[in-house]
Amino acid sequence: MTFLEGLLWLTLNVYHEGRSEPEIGQVAIAHVTLNRAAKRELSIKNVVNQPYQFSWIQQKKSYIPEDPRAFFSCMKSVYIALNSADFTAGATYYHLDNIDPYWASEYTFVDQYGSHKFYKQ
Repeated sequence: MTFLEGLLWLTLNVYHEGRSEPEIGQVAIAHVTLNRAAKRELSIKNVVNQPYQFSWIQQKKSYIPEDPRAFFSCMKSVYIALNSADFTAGATYYHLDNIDPYWASEYTFVDQYGSHKFYKQ
């Protein structure tokens, strides 16, 4: 996998998971994706496409962004994540703050960025 392919998949994940989030929330989503890839020793593309890891993968019929401006904003957030320390303390999971997933109690709550709560093992 090339760097550009990883960049594309990381940006697509941030776009589909958090394009309406503030920049800090988007950067946090990017860090989670990077943390998962590192922990599982997988490429960004492979970690994003793992079954039931990121909800948009199962829900979307097309990966092509419908809002180019939001896509490039997400790319900026990815750039920031790739060039900054991980402020999520190694978080590998997150969810919207208005849901209560069954798995959340099994992980350590790290913080909330935008409308997502972040966790680590």
